[in-house]
Amino acid sequence: MSTADEPNVRIGDVSGSTFAIGSHAHAESHHHTPPRDTSEQELLQAVKELRADLARLRSSEEIRELDEALADTENEITRTGAAGESRRQRLRELLTDAQSVLSLLTSAGAVAGLLGL
Repeated sequence: MSTADEPNVRIGDVSGSTFAIGSHAHAESHHHTPPRDTSEQELLQAVKELRADLARLRSSEEIRELDEALADTENEITRTGAAGESRRQRLRELLTDAQSVLSLLTSAGAVAGLLGL
């Protein structure tokens, strides 16, 4: 059999995948999702709601900074299961700075409440 007659197998990006090759191969996958407690889940939901509300406001430097910090918080909770204390403190500061604009948004009150403001 020449190499031209042999079957071609191509495997692309396999990150996050599980596979086995061969007649007796066995593949087992244990993907881990970080556990989230109820308070972190509530904070994540409140952060998402505030980000959606911020998109409706006229953009300013204050709003852009807050949205960026909220996006980072959302990413951290999704990735690790919790928002670190330094991230929470940064959100507290930004919420306090933007209080005049945010007082119009119920979602801002929810995030502030969950951060202990």
